[in-house]
Amino acid sequence: MLVKGVFWGTLGALAWTHAGYPLATAALARVRGRAVRKDEQTPKTVVVVPAHNEDAVIERRVENLLALDYPAEQLEVVVASDASDDRTHEIVEEIAAREPRVSLLKAPREGKRPALDRAVRGSESELVAFSDANATWAPDALRKLARNFADPDVAYVCGRLQLEQPDGTNREGAYWRYELWQRESESALGSVTGGNGSIYAVRRSDYVEYPLGHDLGFPYLFTSKGRRAVYEPEALAFEKPSRDNEEEYRRKVRMFVWCWRTVFEGRMLSGVPPLYKLELISHRVLRYASGLLHLKLLAASFLLAREGGIYRTALVGQLAFLGLAAAGRLRVPLPGATLAHYYTLVSWATVVALARYLQQGGVSPTWEKAEGTR
Repeated sequence: MLVKGVFWGTLGALAWTHAGYPLATAALARVRGRAVRKDEQTPKTVVVVPAHNEDAVIERRVENLLALDYPAEQLEVVVASDASDDRTHEIVEEIAAREPRVSLLKAPREGKRPALDRAVRGSESELVAFSDANATWAPDALRKLARNFADPDVAYVCGRLQLEQPDGTNREGAYWRYELWQRESESALGSVTGGNGSIYAVRRSDYVEYPLGHDLGFPYLFTSKGRRAVYEPEALAFEKPSRDNEEEYRRKVRMFVWCWRTVFEGRMLSGVPPLYKLELISHRVLRYASGLLHLKLLAASFLLAREGGIYRTALVGQLAFLGLAAAGRLRVPLPGATLAHYYTLVSWATVVALARYLQQGGVSPTWEKAEGTR
C-alpha cells in the first residue's frame, strides 16, 4: 500500500508541475488576470552589470547599454567588478574616461550579490536595472521595463531573455519558451515566481539587500510585502546559450544549488497569499524536486511491475524514455531524442545539486562564468 502511495503521489506531482499547473495558471489568468498600468516614462535609472573576469564581453555590454533608446541624462552604467584580475577594470576605465555616464566599482571577491548591493548603495536613481555581462539588450528594452513602474503596485519587472541560435545540441530554447509561457500567466495573476539575471529592474525604494540572490528571492519577497513582481515580454535581452547539453548540465547544477538554498533557508512560503503560495510550490518546489520524484517513481514502478497493468506500463514507458535520452546523448537521429536527453540531464542536475548543497552545508557566494555562453 505504501509503495502504491509513492507511485501515485510522485506520478501526480510530476504531472501537476509539468502539465497541470501550466495549463491551470494559463486558464485562470484569462479569467482573473490583473493588468499592469503602463505609461511611457524615463525615470533616472542606473544599470548595474556584475562582472568577474569578463574582459571578453564587457566592452560590448557597456557600449550596448550606452546606445539604448533612453535619455542620456537619465541613464548611468555601473560595472560592479567582483575582484576581476583580467583586463575588465582597464577596459571599463577606458570607456569611463570618455563617457561620464559609466563608472567602475571595484569590490572584493565576495560574490555577485554583495557586489550588486555595493553598487545600489552608491546610487540615488529612481530605478535600478541589472544585466549579465554576456547579455545584449534591444534598443527599447529599458523603456519597456520602465513603463511598468507607472503602476504604483509594481516593485520588480523582469524582461524576456531570448537565446540565440545554439551551435551544438543544447535545447534550452525549447524549455525556455515553455518557461516564459508560465511566467506570463503568473504575472497576469499577480506576480511571477522567478526572474532572470539578464534583464530586470527594481524601484530603488523597494530594493533590499537579500542574501539569497535576486532571481528567485526578489519576486516572493516583494509579494510578501503586498507588492507585485511582473513580467514584461517586450523588454528583450539576448544571450548565447551553452554549447551543448553537457555544458548546460554543469551550469544547471550550479544554479540549482542556489535554488535549493532558497527553498531550505529562504522562508519562501512565509507571508505570501494562498494562491501565490500554491504557485511557488507548483512551479518552484516541485520543479526542483523533479529529479527525486522521478527516482521514486522509477523505484516504485519496479516494485509494482509484477502486478501488471498501469504499473508495468509505467515502468516500460520510463525505461523507453531513458532509452530515448541515451539515444539523444549519442546523437542518434530519433524524433525527440535530444529533448529527452536535455530533460533527463536537467532532472538529474536537481538531484546532484541537492546532494552538493547538503554536503557543503551551504553555497559559495562566488561564481564562475559559463565559458560557452560568452
